[in-house]
Amino acid sequence: MALLFASPDDDPVAWTQALKRRLPDLEVRVFPELGDPRDIEAALVWLPPSGLLASLPNLKAIFSLGAGVDRLLEDPTLPPNVPICRMVDPALTRSMAEFVLLHVLRYHRDLDVFEAQQRRAEWRLHLPKPPEATVVGIMGLGELGGAAARLLVAHGFTVKGWSRSRKEIPGVASFAGVHELDAFLHDLAVLVCLLPLTAATRGILNRALFAKLPRGARLVNLARGAHLVEADLIEALASGQLAHATLDVFATEPLPADHPFWRHPKITVTPHAAAYSAPESGAQVVCENLHRLRSGEPLLHRVDRARGY
Repeated sequence: MALLFASPDDDPVAWTQALKRRLPDLEVRVFPELGDPRDIEAALVWLPPSGLLASLPNLKAIFSLGAGVDRLLEDPTLPPNVPICRMVDPALTRSMAEFVLLHVLRYHRDLDVFEAQQRRAEWRLHLPKPPEATVVGIMGLGELGGAAARLLVAHGFTVKGWSRSRKEIPGVASFAGVHELDAFLHDLAVLVCLLPLTAATRGILNRALFAKLPRGARLVNLARGAHLVEADLIEALASGQLAHATLDVFATEPLPADHPFWRHPKITVTPHAAAYSAPESGAQVVCENLHRLRSGEPLLHRVDRARGY
């Protein structure tokens, strides 16, 4: 079996070594070196060029290097009957939960306020609050959102979660469906978006949603840039409806140098850095699915194309 590795961001050498330690007979080809495309039965990819996967006539499985597969599903040439598996990697999950905790703690301890005061050379103390006084809402309680919610509960925060279907996570108040969205939002100090990008969630972070949050709430978007209506965020920050936003994902990536988010005093920008798969732990997941592919067993973490995740 030959596997094609294609990613503009991930280290092909580290991934090849990690995969072959577990499957010594696996042939790994790194894009753009395809060899004979007919030999390739599996592809491990992140942001592959459009048409690449369609050029592999014997492709039997597509493994995403990321937790989200929306960019894969946007490719009009994507082979329609080849199963897609999202990455569920303990290292990725842990690093995303840490990133959420980092920014919730930052807002809980008013570091965005102190940064603004520093620019004004203003010395003013804000006494810390107990963690249970900060209500954090997680939109999306899947693998990543669930892990983030559990870590926030462990640190004493009051945590709420909203998802398509109700979830049972100890210490987390669960809300589900459009009819429970207002109740989820009404008392949040920090809103964290970890939703999958689907037709139903595209543009969900908009003027109408911001208006349902308490005045002065903070936003953390770590999901996809297309969840956010950018003009509505600028408006909400200008009016004070939102006090600050942390954005790790954007409609256009890399974020253009002239984009107003770069210099906005109430926005923190990070370059899609929240979480990535680690070769050692991620390779374990991929190799398990390669074993299953060879033996005809059901693949793990298979994507429902109709749902988008």
